[in-house]
Amino acid sequence: MAAHPHGGLYAATICPMREDGALDLDSLERHFEAVLATGGLDGLLLNGHAGEGVFLSRDEAATVVRRARAIAPGRKVLAAVSAEATAEAATDARAARTAGADAIMVFAPFSWALGADPRAIVAHHKGIAEAAEGPIYLFQGSVGSGGLHYGPDTLAALLDIEAVVGIKEGSWETRAYEDTLRLTRTLRPDVAVMASGDEHLFACYQFGSDGSAVSLAAVVPGLIVALDAAVRAEDTDAALAIHRKLYPLAKAIYARPGHLAAARLKNCLARLGRIDSPACRAPTPRIDPAEADRLAAALAPCLEPRDD
Repeated sequence: MAAHPHGGLYAATICPMREDGALDLDSLERHFEAVLATGGLDGLLLNGHAGEGVFLSRDEAATVVRRARAIAPGRKVLAAVSAEATAEAATDARAARTAGADAIMVFAPFSWALGADPRAIVAHHKGIAEAAEGPIYLFQGSVGSGGLHYGPDTLAALLDIEAVVGIKEGSWETRAYEDTLRLTRTLRPDVAVMASGDEHLFACYQFGSDGSAVSLAAVVPGLIVALDAAVRAEDTDAALAIHRKLYPLAKAIYARPGHLAAARLKNCLARLGRIDSPACRAPTPRIDPAEADRLAAALAPCLEPRDD
């Protein structure tokens, strides 16, 4: 896939917590360092779903950005905002930019899953873009998430916002992914479309992608980089072999209920010794031992020497 100035390979990172729910900043820095030790990653996506951004205060989210900026001065840092009210999300965006974020990724408020007026969706993004005073990325949600997935008319209106430079494409369905890709290439070819369905990276890369922004890159970054390289080299056999390793792990992490994905990611990272505790912030529970065993079985084939 061709290089795009606003694309690239990003790891959607987690946010380590202590048992009492406080941020574990030592583990956070080790996590960033471990991820970025893999050559080929362009940067980090912070405070998204995997990073439990909805559970962080504004100051905590800004602290995560500052730590990432200090660890990775030469990499791009994207910061997610997901507040329900536009004014809150706009203030969060300004705080993240002040802390060192290169761009803001706008996550749809969860209430939109019940349905959202397209006028509200566009106004929300415009308000954040004005406050951020810099580039913003859209997050195209799953086709099964109601208003978190933008239809073609709404997406076209969002692409009319000049500050939009990229899309984290998480439709979680290859047909919908291609629809987003085709519409964006037609209306705004300058906007990067980055794959975000962890199970479907292979297919999305084949359709055409300007990179990816996935949480699997926070656990097995080497395989995500290798998959991208294999597709770009048109080595389908190598790419398919990597996909066959990644698919069971992605399915295990993003199994229902989806709100446990962060807990599953942390379980993997704690098992690997990359963070001190798998604890999430309340009310997210830990996963049970049986599921932990299933995760370990899915993770094992993905652990190439560069990812240990």
